[in-house]
Amino acid sequence: MVYKKITLIGHSDESFDAAVDNAADRAEATLDNVHWIEVESMGMEIASVEGRQYQAEVEVAFQLEGDE
Repeated sequence: MVYKKITLIGHSDESFDAAVDNAADRAEATLDNVHWIEVESMGMEIASVEGRQYQAEVEVAFQLEGDE
């Protein structure tokens, strides 16, 4: 089997967990054969937003089609 990894950055006004969930939800909605997600880093934007914006950078691994 061969997997490909891509990096996504999820955002949330609520929490880091919600930012990770947003990235995971988007990956599952737009990619086939998602197998796992690894959280690489977390950050928070405070300068240009009202309140706080939580960010989670995740790597998404999915199996390439035709590779059984």
